[in-house]
Amino acid sequence: MKIKLVAVLIATPLFFTGAVSAQNSQQLQRLLQTNECIKCNLSGVDLIGAHLIGADLRGANLKGANLTRANIEGADLTGANLEGANLSSTFATNVNFKQADLDRVNFANAKIHNSNVYQASMNDLNIAGADIVETGIGIGGEEAINLPDWD
Repeated sequence: MKIKLVAVLIATPLFFTGAVSAQNSQQLQRLLQTNECIKCNLSGVDLIGAHLIGADLRGANLKGANLTRANIEGADLTGANLEGANLSSTFATNVNFKQADLDRVNFANAKIHNSNVYQASMNDLNIAGADIVETGIGIGGEEAINLPDWD
């Protein structure tokens, strides 16, 4: 079991380094090895299918990042910039998006359950086919969902 885990930790960064600039590759490596990257610059990174369960990404810059089919269950993205990011088919349960910039995020076909979007900016979201439960994301207007902040 330990051998398999070590092999996964060593091999995992190799799968996600293709679209990463030299400036943020070290921060991406830190995220993939420690599951934490507070205030990191991960703009434009390719994290397709990444397992970021419980990741601490508070204040991180993920502008334009590709998290298609990623599992971000329980991740803390408080104050993160995800503007224009692709989170299509992403599993986002119990995610903290508090005060995050979610403008133009593609949540198509994503599963977003019990997530906190208190004071998040959410202009021009794509939520086509998304399964949204107990999360304050809606189509807007007077009937918009307004769930409180987490305690």
